[in-house]
Amino acid sequence: MNRFDIQKLGNPTIPSPLKLGSIEGDEVFNYVKDTHRILFDTSLEDFNQLKESGEYPDCVEKAGAREKIFFDPTSTKAAIVTCGGLCPGINNVIRSMVMGLYYFYGVKDIVGIPYGYEGFIPSYGHGFVKLTPENVRDIHEFGGTILGSSRGGQDVSAMVDTIENEGINIVFAIGGDGTLRGAREIGDELRRRGSNAVVAGVPKTIDNDINQIEKSFGFETAFNVANPIIRDAHNEAKGAYNGISIVKLMGRDSGFIAASAALSMPVVNFVLIPEMDFSLEGKNGFLASLKKRLDDRSHAVIVVAEGAGQDLFEGGEQITDASGNVLHKDIGLLLKEKIDDYFKSIDYRVTIKFIDPSYIIRSAPANANDSVFCSRLAHHAVHGAMAGKTNFVVGRLNGQFVYFPISAVVDQRKKVDLRGELWFSVLESTGQPFIMK
Repeated sequence: MNRFDIQKLGNPTIPSPLKLGSIEGDEVFNYVKDTHRILFDTSLEDFNQLKESGEYPDCVEKAGAREKIFFDPTSTKAAIVTCGGLCPGINNVIRSMVMGLYYFYGVKDIVGIPYGYEGFIPSYGHGFVKLTPENVRDIHEFGGTILGSSRGGQDVSAMVDTIENEGINIVFAIGGDGTLRGAREIGDELRRRGSNAVVAGVPKTIDNDINQIEKSFGFETAFNVANPIIRDAHNEAKGAYNGISIVKLMGRDSGFIAASAALSMPVVNFVLIPEMDFSLEGKNGFLASLKKRLDDRSHAVIVVAEGAGQDLFEGGEQITDASGNVLHKDIGLLLKEKIDDYFKSIDYRVTIKFIDPSYIIRSAPANANDSVFCSRLAHHAVHGAMAGKTNFVVGRLNGQFVYFPISAVVDQRKKVDLRGELWFSVLESTGQPFIMK
């Protein structure tokens, strides 16, 4: 038993309508077999250790179209739901799912579930949205989600009642770790009932913090949109003597956007992320480091992730949103206040600008690379679901698209490794001290 094995409803017996190849060298793209696996750890050291011990390496099922499918397309009904915060590329995923189901497999009965999981609960009165190639044709040109979204869990049993009552065979859940945990619970309940339905997930998190997944859609667009904002913040900082620009970016628990945005526009002098501890006061603290920067260059640009420095706030009750995520206090405004107070206390003239472009970034349409990525994720999710696989998410590992069990990606969040190459590159680019405590 491999920890990355994917659950299946049963043995697929229906020939795929895709008419792909099954013989190597026949000049036709071939079907993927369930036995096609991608090594989880590609290091030579790990390979040699396993070889010596005789252990079987962790490996993940390769994503793609199967030669036999489980569902008869003529009688299959699929539903698509989007949950959580907005993220560039959601509409791209919806569009590609509809096009893939309709044109690849001939599935014509496709519905959208409005406003997240609450759309499965009849008492909200949202109803369903009929999805066709015609009404999703141009949605990839716009940010947001045409289906709407919401946070917070709903009664799993009630949602499964709706899935069964509506004759839904496939549920595609597009969302972050909370959404995927909900999808897993729906899939588990469907299996307990012996239901002939599957659940497939497409990880959506602008913060790129889904465990095991190399990259989540929308992440690249996020730091791409942040790039010119940081450029303009640099112009603002240089436009005043001892000018300081603070740019707050997304990153509730992980600092991937802040780190990547700073690398993409290398005019940033400090990057503050949730993974790092830093002090404001003291000779090695952030404020002293900032003063040294101003003494040397008379301007500074600071990029801070929204979840950074939460330990700097005094007391107060911890508040969570409807999905159970901690609502962090505004580190950007705190930095602005503390920087202002510090330099006033030493009679040191500064000009501070604070910029928070978060909602502009979240609502942006996907850039070209993310658009391609979204389409491929969606198509692989469709292939896996039509083959009867369930409780899985599609993602990329070691350059390949693969299927992970949902349970393998929601056990913890992915974090920036402060001893890793990405963070070292940030320190090289900014010139900030390795430690500010």
